[in-house]
Parts: sequence; structure tokens; C-alpha cells
Amino acid sequence: MPSPTPSVVLRDLTFSWPDGATPIDHVSGAFGAGRTGLVGLNGAGKSTLLRLVAGLLRPTSGSIQVTGVADYLPQRLTLDTHLTVADLLGVRDVVDAVRAIEAGDVRPERFDAVGDAWDAEDRARAELAALGLPADVDRQVGTLSGGEAVLTAVVGVRLRRADVALLDEPTNNLDGAARERLHELVRSWRGALVVVSHDRALLELVDETAELRAGALETFGGAYSAYEEQLAARQEAARRALRDAEAVLRRERAERIKAAERIAHSERRGRKDVAEARYVKAAINDRRNSAEKSQAARRAQANAKEDAARAAVEAAERAVRDDVRIVVDLPDPGVAPGRRLAELPGGVVIQGPERVALTGPNGSGKTTLLERLVGGEGLATDRVGYLPQRLDRLDDDDTVLEAVRAGAPHVPPGELRGRLARFLVRGDAVERPVASLSGGERFRVALARLLLADPPAQLLVLDEPTNNLDIASADRLVEALAAYRGALLVVSHDRAFLDRLSLDAELSLDGGTLRRVR
Repeated sequence: MPSPTPSVVLRDLTFSWPDGATPIDHVSGAFGAGRTGLVGLNGAGKSTLLRLVAGLLRPTSGSIQVTGVADYLPQRLTLDTHLTVADLLGVRDVVDAVRAIEAGDVRPERFDAVGDAWDAEDRARAELAALGLPADVDRQVGTLSGGEAVLTAVVGVRLRRADVALLDEPTNNLDGAARERLHELVRSWRGALVVVSHDRALLELVDETAELRAGALETFGGAYSAYEEQLAARQEAARRALRDAEAVLRRERAERIKAAERIAHSERRGRKDVAEARYVKAAINDRRNSAEKSQAARRAQANAKEDAARAAVEAAERAVRDDVRIVVDLPDPGVAPGRRLAELPGGVVIQGPERVALTGPNGSGKTTLLERLVGGEGLATDRVGYLPQRLDRLDDDDTVLEAVRAGAPHVPPGELRGRLARFLVRGDAVERPVASLSGGERFRVALARLLLADPPAQLLVLDEPTNNLDIASADRLVEALAAYRGALLVVSHDRAFLDRLSLDAELSLDGGTLRRVR
């Protein structure tokens, strides 16, 4: 079991970008000494938080205490293909120094570079070989597949033996075999590990799950499924408390109304007594003063009880989550069952509202095949929506509204603003330039332009669509695609995502050959 001593402590941490955006706002909490899965909705600030812990960003206020040294693997690796595996592992200087000493170079700086890491190259080769990766540390990075490069970088984090390892979405774009290798690394991880991921299988391997939400970092004991169970139980209790509080409020409101009616009746009776002059004037005044004091007290008591009940309802409402998530509602593109839409290599035809998955190992050419198809090779319709892995098809100089309107030129701007709000792009955000968007915001805009196109696409081509989505938003996308009445061709290494799409066919591309798996 991991030590209860925290490896990272956050105290009232705030970070703001130069434009005033504040993704981290007065966050306090801690990460333990074992394996922690960090989860939260898109835009919650998970990647920013990892960069703050790694020291790559400076907090605007508050403090971060890290026990030892933190090592960070970013979501997107920027790779120089001319570098070697040793460079990617971060052991190039040590390997060069050991080799120089063995060749007779005994300068002090060589020994300083080695320190106590004399076995760095041997350990690197052993770690790589254990994962089925190329074990030649002098091999160029450009000869590795994307999945091999990511796994090699993760091995590097482990080899450098940092006290706290921070991994940001390490399974993005990894095929099934590569994901299982990464899972094995996480299973056997020694030391503190914080991993941001939407991969449910990976999140089942952690000791604790930490959720970043609404300015708070809360830790739940156990893996992601245990977190879901605890959260569901807590939310059910919160909903019951809300129903009870609402019932009390209704009762107190009814009692206040009854009290007001009794007071009004008493006041009318008092006025009638005066009119009929049943009592002498002094007695009437005494009775009136007494009644007014009693009525004021009853009115105040009834109002106080209703105000307390209303405050209880408001507190209960805050405990019930109403997280804002994207809402995807796809129009009917009017695709007839026998309508031929595309032909892939090998004579594979997509027709009617078919759902087809394209799978295969990293580097097999799946993205190239999609780009050729979208470019017109084999298409039988011009109504195609394409979501690439890289989001560079958006013009940085356009505003968000202009970028989305390019796909729906006949939709009035006001109506388009309403539709964009369903993708969490609201208010002044629609006038921001695309260049100013974060990765998650850019993805939502690209997805909105694709799915809000008018006329709607008859064929959707999606390349790893869940890479930039939190789990809840990915669930909404699955629901929309499952109800979509056009054709779908999707590349994804997320097996759980594919299994939920009710696929009509699965194609595998390997070694340049496209074959039907099912």
C-alpha cells in the first residue's frame, strides 16, 4: 500500500493566463505517494495543474510543495526525429560519459555526468526490451512509430527516477498493444505517479482517484470505478436531501400563507370592532396594540422559518451536481439505406447509414487513408465531415463564429450562437480568435463546425475523436453518434468507445492491406 504521506500539497493555488483566464482558482488538496488518477471535465485545468506541479508554470498565488523532484510527460510530445532513443529517454549525457570513460577519458566532468548511474544504458535496454520496444539507444527517434515513441518517453520518466512522475493523457493515439504495454508500466510503477487520462482501463490501475472540480481537488480512495460508485452514492443522498428540503420549504410556505390569512382575519375583526364601537376607546387601543405585537411576532416567525427552509434548499442544490457538458444533437442527413457514399481500397463500399471502424497498429497508415478519402479518392458524396487528429484545419485568424459559420453559411449568426452554446462556447467566446483558444476549446470548435454543418454531412470521418474529450463528454458524443442517421467512418484505439457505437463493420489496416474483421 502507498504511504499516506502526500507527495504533492497544494495550498490555495491560483493560476491566471495573461489574458485573464483563470483555469486554476484557489485550489487546495494533495496527491499521495502512490498511483493517482487525475480526472475532471474538459477545461477544469488538469493539464495546467500538472505543469504547475512540474515547475513549468509559476502560480499567480498560493503554493505548491513537492516532496523531491517532479518529472513531466506532456500530452503532445514534440519530437525531433534526428534525436536518438537515448535522448528521448533523457540518458544521453550519462551514456556518452560512461562510454568515454571506458575509452580512457578520465576527466572529472565525465564522472560528474555519470554520478551513480553507471548502469543507465543497461537499465534502459532492459526496460525497453521488457516492453517489446527497440532496445538500441542509438536508434533515431524518426524510425519509431508514434506509439513506440510515447512508450519510450514513459520509460524515460521511470528511468530518471523522479520522486513524482506526471503523465498527461499518455494513451492518446496508442493502439491496443501499446496501451497494454503502458498499462503494465503503470501496474509496476514504483514511487508517486499522477496520471491524467480518459482511458478507463488505465484509471482502474490507480490507488486513488483525484477529481479537479470547481476550485477543489478531492481525493477518493480506489480506482475510477470506485470513484464513480462513491460519487453516485453521494449524489443520490444529495438528491434525497434536496427533495426533503424542498418538501420542508413547501410546508413552511404553506404555513406562512395560513398565518398571513389568520393575521388578516384578525385585522379585519379589529377594524369591525372599532366600527361597531363595542368597546370603549381605551380598551380598543389596548387590544389593537396587543394584537399588532402578536401578529408581528407570528409574521416574523413564519418568515424566518420559510427563509431557513429556502436556505436549506439552496445548500442542498449546491450539493447536487449539474456539471455543464457538451450537448450533441445531430440532424438527419437524409441518407437512403442503399445510397453509395464511399469506396475504400480493396473494393470495400460504405453505403447507407453504416457505422464502420477502421483499426490497425500505430503507423499502419490509417490517417493517410482517411485523408485520401476526404480528398476525394473514392468518394460518392460531397457532404463529408472530417475531424482530423491535428486541429490545424482551423484558420487562426478567424473568430470562433467565423470558423463555425464556414460550414453553415446560411444559418443566421444568432441561431448559430445558440447552437454553439450547446458545445460550451458562449457569450463573448464566439468572438475570440481561433489562435487564442486552448487545445480543449479548439477541439470543441472543430467538433462544432463538423456537427453543425448545414446541410448536414452524409458521411462523418472521425480520427481519434475522444482524444481531447473528458469521459462525460465522450459519453454524450457516443449517444449522438449512435442516433446519427448518416454514415460513420471512425478511427479509434479506444476499444470501449468503438464497442458502444453499435458498429456494422470493422476494417483492419495492417501492412498496407485492408481487410474486414467483422
